[in-house]
Amino acid sequence: MTDGQKPTNGANKNAGGFFLAAGCIIGTVGGGLLGQPSIGLLGGLAAGALIAIAIWYFDR
Repeated sequence: MTDGQKPTNGANKNAGGFFLAAGCIIGTVGGGLLGQPSIGLLGGLAAGALIAIAIWYFDR
């Protein structure tokens, strides 16, 4: 490993970025339907971040 990467021993790692992006989109749409797209965006971002952190924590 000359590029500074750790060996993964063949284990697949999961990524949580999808949940972060999906939370923002779904939160904005849901908040927009309720007349509060900014609050929906922040709520979706928070929910997506929690899921992404949980995936990172249990995957390490």
